Amino acid sequence: MKARLPEIAEEVATRHDRLQITNNGRDYVMLLAAQDLESIEATSEPLNDPEAQQRINRAEEAVADGDVLDEKVVRALLARRAARMPE
Repeated sequence: MKARLPEIAEEVATRHDRLQITNNGRDYVMLLAAQDLESIEATSEPLNDPEAQQRINRAEEAVADGDVLDEKVVRALLARRAARMPE
């Protein structure tokens, strides 16, 4: 495997695969694309932040209560914001 590591790493990175490596039949290390690790970390970070978790909970409650904006309203808000921004 050592001789093929660059080839294997390239395949893991381009296909967004994960390669689990064992040692004596037991899980040892995992090879995954750096971009995938960054995505996992970015996703899990808010879950470890109590304030972020509270914001997520409030947002979920708002959605459950129907307190949402439809597409037309969102497009209008974005258009107004874009009109105020200098180029």
